Amino acid sequence: MELPGTVPYLDWRWDDLIFLLLAGVMLGSALLVVLGRDIIRSALWLILTFAALAGIYGLLGSAFLAISQVLVYVGAIAVLILFAVMITQSKRGPAKLVFQRQWWAGALAAIVLVLLMATTILLTEWDAAESVQVAEARDIALTLFGDYLFAFVALGVLLLAGVIGALYLAKRDDDMPQTNDPLRAIDEEEVA
Repeated sequence: MELPGTVPYLDWRWDDLIFLLLAGVMLGSALLVVLGRDIIRSALWLILTFAALAGIYGLLGSAFLAISQVLVYVGAIAVLILFAVMITQSKRGPAKLVFQRQWWAGALAAIVLVLLMATTILLTEWDAAESVQVAEARDIALTLFGDYLFAFVALGVLLLAGVIGALYLAKRDDDMPQTNDPLRAIDEEEVA
């Protein structure tokens, strides 16, 4: 049985409906990443965000980007984040955050970014007749390791610094000197 060209009762194309569903899942799970109090659940919502983005890449016809998204972000980065979180002792954020008085600045920045994106989308002339060219993996590799080799190596150094930082953070607190850190005091009050 073959599906009709449009969704019944909505008169939308199927790829438009799938895009809206994937975009909704991605935005909803990204919001849960930011608003979640449990850091492990936030990392799991981040994995769902990455997977929905991979679905959007696949819907756009770029199988290479979709597979790379799943392998690199879902398979490596998110798992690295989960391991780093599970190695550290505190799994939940402190009950009273130090920066909670700055919510208005974050809300203002979010509104400005949404207005800039909406303005950009509305003022862009979209040419529907323009064909989309899908690059092969060989062409992407030649460009990446040719023109953008320095950026690729710099990204590798940045990821190495991130791993070293995660190992430093995962170091046991017994080895660390005691300081007057307000977040540590809040964590200790929450445990007690």
